[in-house]
Amino acid sequence: MTWRVALLRAVNVGGTGRLKMSDLRAVCEAAGFRDVSTVLASGNAVFRSEADEWAIRAALGDGLAQCMGVAPEVILRTGPEIAAALAASPFRDCPPARVAVVFLDAPPLGAGALEAKGRQDERFEVIGREIHVHYLSGMGRSKLVIPAARAGTARNLATVARLAEATGG
Repeated sequence: MTWRVALLRAVNVGGTGRLKMSDLRAVCEAAGFRDVSTVLASGNAVFRSEADEWAIRAALGDGLAQCMGVAPEVILRTGPEIAAALAASPFRDCPPARVAVVFLDAPPLGAGALEAKGRQDERFEVIGREIHVHYLSGMGRSKLVIPAARAGTARNLATVARLAEATGG
């Protein structure tokens, strides 16, 4: 069975999308996923499943809609993909709390997708389906807007490391 990581967008951030992690685990278990765990309280589920990506998304969407009344967007990665994103980060030697990985369903395309607005001292790089961002002055002070990042969900590098560890990466 393949290790999977489900990254829920806009869950337990800024008082929106409230979801207990015990409820997230229950939704995953009801969908037939195995060895389910959650990492932190920001909508990260780790589990094993042989189902394809679309079946996993459908099962999570249906279960979360019943549980929350709305189905948040779900970005999926395999355990090896999470480990690869961590290893590929050009900012892995920077303080982990000042580095975010924005996970997307597909590589950012289109004119203007990576035209950052409000940029101060931040640095970013696109690698495959991830945007790696180093916030030199911290995330809380940043005004950076990357249009392509709106379609994804971000996790700091410490969380990505914990997700990789949880999947054996």
